[in-house]
Amino acid sequence: MELTAGSVAQIQATQFEFTLPRGLVAPDGTVHRDGIMRLATALDEIEPIKDPRVRANPGYLVVILLARVITRLGGLEHINTRTVENLYAADLAYLQDFYQRINLTGHARFQVQCPHCTQAFEVETAGQGG
Repeated sequence: MELTAGSVAQIQATQFEFTLPRGLVAPDGTVHRDGIMRLATALDEIEPIKDPRVRANPGYLVVILLARVITRLGGLEHINTRTVENLYAADLAYLQDFYQRINLTGHARFQVQCPHCTQAFEVETAGQGG
């Protein structure tokens, strides 16, 4: 599936497209920015707690969790903890926020208000990389 600038951010009710602010740079120089994240299950949030890396460093929980729910990133065939570890800090922060948004609200939209006319509307942010 190829993502385009005008693509709809929600693929299905459980999967959401995103575009990283910086992108993961592969050893060959390819930058992987477009991806898909699925909604987390209870097991996704419980299972990483058993991991010794999380017991040694609770901050590692987010790395394991994101590796479980990101189903595609650019042309990469497999997403794992090493993939997430190699993301830039800005991309990691973006993905953490994106994860929270889709899992709490079920969508990647923000409710905003026009500063000129004060009309409220929703903005889809998933594909905009921050």
